Amino acid sequence: MTQLLVTDLALEGLKCIERKRLGDARGFLSRIFCAEEIKGAGWKRPVAQVNHTYTARRGTVRGLHFQRPPKAEMKLVSCIRGEVWDVAVDIRAGSATLLHWCPQLLSAENGRAMLIPEGFAHGFQALTDNVELLYCHTAPYDLTAEAGLNAQDPMLAISWPQLISELSSRDAQHPMLNEQFAGVVS
Repeated sequence: MTQLLVTDLALEGLKCIERKRLGDARGFLSRIFCAEEIKGAGWKRPVAQVNHTYTARRGTVRGLHFQRPPKAEMKLVSCIRGEVWDVAVDIRAGSATLLHWCPQLLSAENGRAMLIPEGFAHGFQALTDNVELLYCHTAPYDLTAEAGLNAQDPMLAISWPQLISELSSRDAQHPMLNEQFAGVVS
């Protein structure tokens, strides 16, 4: 019995995962991850790392992060508390949608997750206070492969739904793109 419904989003390879909740008067059970159910969506490697983030204040933006090849990773991002506006940006060299971005509203209530393939940068804006996310990654974090795009880059022109109230100094220091940016080769 499938508990994860996979649908395509606007950018090739990007997927929305909707979790079916099995519940009764006591509460519910919701499957966060099942390799067998999402392998058709492109999940081919084992989970190498699971991360949990907490964001205290609404308006905060985290990202836009990615790891350079050969340490590139696929991510499954789920919101387990609060609500976020999750964004994936296509950074695949040669892609017809290079630097296009796709948002998805993720919340504890709607039970959605975003499946983000290699070749995408990822970030989110907290739409409520006290947001918690779970990330399943196909590769462990590697400081030497860490990279990011600036969430306020005019070339991306991301329409964040709220004013950005907080951005880490690390994220604010990601350089702005220029016309020479040709994407990341995998």
